[in-house]
Amino acid sequence: MKDARLRHGRASLALSFFVQGVTFALLVTRIPAIQDRYGISDGLLPVFLAAVPILAGVGSVVTEKVVARVRPRVVLRWAQPVVLLALLGVGAGSELWQVAVALGVFGLSVGALDASMNMMGVSLQRAYGRSIMLGFHAAYSLGGIAGASLAWAGAHWDLTLLVSYLPAVVVLLPAALIASRWYVEGVETKTDTDGQREEVSSGVSVSFKLLMPLCLVMSFAYIGDSTVSNWSAKYLQDVLGSSEQLSTVPYNVYMVTTLLGRAVGDFGVRRFGAVTVVRFGSVLAAAGFGVVAVASGAWVGMLGFTMLGLGLCVIVPQTFAAAGRMFPGASDTAIARLNVFNYVGFLVGSPLVGALGDAWSYRGAMLVPMVLVLATLVYAKSFGPEPARYGGGHERPRTVDVG
Repeated sequence: MKDARLRHGRASLALSFFVQGVTFALLVTRIPAIQDRYGISDGLLPVFLAAVPILAGVGSVVTEKVVARVRPRVVLRWAQPVVLLALLGVGAGSELWQVAVALGVFGLSVGALDASMNMMGVSLQRAYGRSIMLGFHAAYSLGGIAGASLAWAGAHWDLTLLVSYLPAVVVLLPAALIASRWYVEGVETKTDTDGQREEVSSGVSVSFKLLMPLCLVMSFAYIGDSTVSNWSAKYLQDVLGSSEQLSTVPYNVYMVTTLLGRAVGDFGVRRFGAVTVVRFGSVLAAAGFGVVAVASGAWVGMLGFTMLGLGLCVIVPQTFAAAGRMFPGASDTAIARLNVFNYVGFLVGSPLVGALGDAWSYRGAMLVPMVLVLATLVYAKSFGPEPARYGGGHERPRTVDVG
């Protein structure tokens, strides 16, 4: 019975990751349409774009405090519908203040959502006794591909934002609420019937000094990711001379390779260990940036972006998992704090590459995320403290493989 409960919890959490992938992709891929609908100037747009990750960081910090009393599954159960409704609000408004409110709610709730999802993923991985975090993030990547495809269809047929968003919300919101009935965490503490967590003084605190290497790795990974998200199309078209149509391909290729890498990544962690997988991913991602920087044409550039997807995709899930292993008695707190650096990397990456590209060259700008991602090698040992590895002969005693 316990095995079935964990399997159901794993499937319902994977659905939550998928829904979030769809939702986020629907927002970020329609930014030009949002700008046009609300008449947001080019000067004001960066303010709106920066506000979302900043508020998401605030939401993640607040979640750290909330989960001291309420289980992460309760936070997730209510944060995900709010994120979906906020997305609908972005499409339904007509005044500038309305989109500001909708994006503000989106940012705060998405921070709570990201933090609580990864808290539950780490908890389930601990119960399984082997690596499963990459599978959850693969579901997110699959959702991102689906959301980007829906956004493409909306743009292709010139649908309004509301018409584009409404079908997705109508389908995904009830699906997420129904699936939330089966949310489960691997390590339960005593709760009352409302899911309120009793205060238990474990005496465990999170050392920021110990967590800092993982925080840096998280930032480096998202600087690399935001570089691809925001600059791949411009780079291919302006630097490598591709057509406008071909310039849209690299991000799709990146997302597909991210999905493929995460789909098989857990097997790699079980076979070779997290440290080896993270080192390999870092080297491959850095090589991808190098190929992009020296590419002589569009197809070579796309090869570089393909390498980037396969390399970067393993780093973020393993960073969350490493935080859970590093602070097993305070993993929720560690993950909430680590999650903030997701948004730090997102905030820094795109402006950094853009400023370097304008002041120097976009080829040269690609070398900066290359060096940062390569710096992950310095911190790779943080991913595999010997007593806490999963799989490949490192399982905890008496763990049960629940499929």
